Amino acid sequence: MSCRPMPAVLGCLVVGALVAVPTPAAHAATLQVRCSVPDLVAAINTANASPGADTLRLAPTCTYRLTAPHAASPGNGLPQIRSKISIDGRGATIARDTRAPKFRILFVAGTGDLRLDRVTVKGGFAVDCPFFEDQVPGIVCGGGVSNTGMMKVTRSKFIGNTARSDVFAQGGAVDSPGTGSVSETEVSGNHVVYSGTDAGGGAAGAAIANDGPLTVTRSRLTGNTATVTKDTQSTAFGAGIISFAETTVKDTIISRNRSYAPGGFARAAVSNGIPEPGRLTVTGGAIKDNTSDAPHGTAQGGGLANNGLMTVSKVKISGNRAVAEDGTARGGAVRVGPFGTLDLTDNHITGNTVDAPNGTAQGAGLDNPDGGTLTATRNHVLRNTATAKSGTAEGGGLYHAGGSTGLGTTTLKGNTIARNRAGDGGGIFKASGTLTLNGDIVRDNRPNNCSPNGTIPGCTG
Repeated sequence: MSCRPMPAVLGCLVVGALVAVPTPAAHAATLQVRCSVPDLVAAINTANASPGADTLRLAPTCTYRLTAPHAASPGNGLPQIRSKISIDGRGATIARDTRAPKFRILFVAGTGDLRLDRVTVKGGFAVDCPFFEDQVPGIVCGGGVSNTGMMKVTRSKFIGNTARSDVFAQGGAVDSPGTGSVSETEVSGNHVVYSGTDAGGGAAGAAIANDGPLTVTRSRLTGNTATVTKDTQSTAFGAGIISFAETTVKDTIISRNRSYAPGGFARAAVSNGIPEPGRLTVTGGAIKDNTSDAPHGTAQGGGLANNGLMTVSKVKISGNRAVAEDGTARGGAVRVGPFGTLDLTDNHITGNTVDAPNGTAQGAGLDNPDGGTLTATRNHVLRNTATAKSGTAEGGGLYHAGGSTGLGTTTLKGNTIARNRAGDGGGIFKASGTLTLNGDIVRDNRPNNCSPNGTIPGCTG
């Protein structure tokens, strides 16, 4: 005699006896996925349709090469992630074929929860932005993955992904307006591009763009590029990471990224966007050898640029460059914008440069020129250089000005500012506003420690 499953409180009759049969519970399932794109698509569809969490175990070292977008979701190469799915890559790669149409690799819907481990996501090319498309048509985001739900990435790689738009592009590799975390992951060789011709466009976050709470831990963001169309007065920023919401970066290397904006604005490898309540916190690791390049334009920060709330501690900020031939270069290491509040504690800020041939170069180490608030405690600001052949170079260690309101403040506590160079104010140049020293060491800077002479109490020579 057969028995149809019923709620446990009712049971069913089996050979005249009342037997309790529990309702089948949702449980985790593990699906083995052969080295086949159809099998991977089928496994995601099965996982989306089943209750509970599912794990997809990919074939070790396989390359799942996507040759066409998913029919039901043409902006993406794979079905949308709509339930709780873990992808155990075991060293596998999911890549868009270079001859294929343009599409991102993965999209996490609002109901989705993606766990990605030991997977390489390669060659995605975004053509839309699911989170913003109903609000601002034309935005493109997340060349590798766009997350509007929940996402946890571990021990993975995002390589050679692109977001490109003629309106606004963000997140060359990863765009996360949902809740996300990235750990022990390499994000390298990705691109975000503004290709339009109108003024005021933007390209943000070549590696990662964040619009929701995000934590990045023990990862490497290297060799990513943000570019905009020449002479459009557009902005390329956050070639490593751009933060529009609460973001925490821990023990991460951010290096060799480039923001390029000829005739526009090139902003630092680590940036936050318009003033937001969310704070960008960077702790440990290094921000090094990044470049912001804006010929005939304005370069604003080579390493970090802050125009909201930012806290930076115990980070090595070295070898970064802000370059603007025939333009303005500010903040080789760190730049504070007019709405920025920045706390710097126990960092090493060394060997950064601002260079503006035939233009203006200010603040090779630290730059607070537009009315922001900077508090710097126990930092070492060493061997930074401001140069401007046939131009003006000021503030090798620090440049400060009050901005248009005159209310900008810089408070220094127990820092060492030494062996920096500039045309004037080799250590510190104060143009206006309020700047105070509290037990700081300012010495051995060239051609002088502080300028104009007598404007900074406690600083001489």
